[in-house]
Amino acid sequence: MFSPLAWTKTFAIGAAAILGITVVPALMVWFLKGRIPREERNPVNRLSEAVYEPFFWICLRHPFATLLCVLLLGASAIYPATNLGSEFMPKLDEGDLLYMPTTSPSVSVGKAREILQQTDKLIALVPEVRTVHGKIGRAETATDPAPLSMVETVVQLEADRNKWRTRAVDRFWHGFPGWLSWLSWPFEHTFWPDRRPITMDELKFGWSEPDGSHHPGLDEIVRLPGMANAWPYPIENRINMLSTGIKTPVGIKLFGPDLAVLNDLAQRTAAAVQGVRGTTSAYAENNLGGLYLDIAVDRAAAARFGMTTGDVQMVIQTAIGGMPVSTAVEGLGRFPINLRYARERRDDLDSLRGVLVDTPAGQRIPLGELASLSHVSGPPMLRSENAQRTAWVYVDLANRDLGGFVAEARDVVERAVPLPAGYSRVWSGTFQYLQETEERLWLVLPITGLLIVLLLYLANGSWFRVCVILLAVPFSLIGAFWFLWALDYDMSLAVWVGIIALLGVDAETGQVMLLYLDSEFDRAKSEGRMRTTGDLMTAIHAGAVKRIRPKTMTVATDMIGLLPLLWATGTGADVTRRLVAPLIGGITVSFLMELLAYPVIFYLWQRWRMRGQLEVVA
Repeated sequence: MFSPLAWTKTFAIGAAAILGITVVPALMVWFLKGRIPREERNPVNRLSEAVYEPFFWICLRHPFATLLCVLLLGASAIYPATNLGSEFMPKLDEGDLLYMPTTSPSVSVGKAREILQQTDKLIALVPEVRTVHGKIGRAETATDPAPLSMVETVVQLEADRNKWRTRAVDRFWHGFPGWLSWLSWPFEHTFWPDRRPITMDELKFGWSEPDGSHHPGLDEIVRLPGMANAWPYPIENRINMLSTGIKTPVGIKLFGPDLAVLNDLAQRTAAAVQGVRGTTSAYAENNLGGLYLDIAVDRAAAARFGMTTGDVQMVIQTAIGGMPVSTAVEGLGRFPINLRYARERRDDLDSLRGVLVDTPAGQRIPLGELASLSHVSGPPMLRSENAQRTAWVYVDLANRDLGGFVAEARDVVERAVPLPAGYSRVWSGTFQYLQETEERLWLVLPITGLLIVLLLYLANGSWFRVCVILLAVPFSLIGAFWFLWALDYDMSLAVWVGIIALLGVDAETGQVMLLYLDSEFDRAKSEGRMRTTGDLMTAIHAGAVKRIRPKTMTVATDMIGLLPLLWATGTGADVTRRLVAPLIGGITVSFLMELLAYPVIFYLWQRWRMRGQLEVVA
């Protein structure tokens, strides 16, 4: 998903670097021709200097207090960093839903049809639903081994979200007294209206108005006894089921040799997970709920009538199971014709016992005299994985981050359901992707950081300069974590991609700031204007305050390109917003810290390097 982004950015930066050292200088000579206005004549530059200069002198004259404030600000980022949840990827809103409940494996064909009709009717009652297409059971294909207990209903929703129901939003100005109500007008008619369309999560799980009234969602409307609901997106669900087999965000796979023990462990696990905050449904797939008709041929009784076991089984296969006798041809279609007894002759055990079997002597003997018929319990479907029998527990959740939920649920299950010897438990579903992503990030992040450090050292030739430039990284993480916390975003692969991109931007802005400070310091020193600490402050002032415009332009270019993405809407917008959120928050705080903390660090470093050469001036 992020490969196009990575390649596009890499090619764009490579092309910009080539143009920057070839075409851009020629164009500057051609168009500018020395007509460069002075910085003092630029009103934007004068305003920027006027705003920045007082803060600059306060920080530079109190260097240790400034560094202490920076450390405290950095320590404050511990709170949002430790309170951010984790998820593999934010949900991609596909516009439609897939209703996939699970019911008892012993459900009959008639009851299954009734369940499908009832759920379809209940879903169709919701105003946002346009069409409902349900399927239950297995298609005539080996690629869809769905049991009769699995419902798959595609819910097509109204594409225009403005036609969805709206809900009231509790704004801060609602508490204004009546004589100040006019102040709310600018807010209500701009970006903060009093009502907004409901979200996909609110459609699924309902919502409560500020006055306390509750509106049920699909999950509450379609709630039938003995059924565990799941509301995934169609495409996402198919991908998850192909890769992990689990149709819910979290799945628990239990492995072991005995189906009865596995079934008991699965039922107890589902009951334990049901009490974890955020669980909307936890359903253990029943491995022993299937009912089968067992016909055991009495060999001695069959032999008395001159029949073999195969003769009796042939009658059972033909009369009950059905025998293909021909094929109907209609145009390009081919339809098999099967012959068997009518349903009323094979509906129950008494009818089946009355099925007549022809003997070689021409007699007609009831099947009940040649075989014993009974209903037996057994597994509806045998699952195996890694050469072991397995039982699955499906867990759906809402209003909870995936990583935090699994961490809590794992502790609860480990305590409530200890595993006997020879049995194991694996947490699967989307959580499996999260685990794989975290393992890769532990490899990718250090390599990325090492490459950035290497490039900075090759450009600067000084480890101290590299360390100063890299100070922008913790500065930016302060803003990134606080901004993510304010937006209520969880850590995900999209967020980590944004943080990795932020590392490169930090190196760029830090390099620009240090370049101007170095150039002004070297100029003052070469001109013999570096005799006192006051001269050092003046040089730093020229490198920081007098160069505020190019540094602001560097950051503003990034911000102008990123800010519109924060308000993106449509499919994929959730991923985009989480990618740019750490960049926006990080660049903002990093820019402020570079303007205020970099000059202080540079001042202390140069003052220490030139100790004994500079006259201290109060």
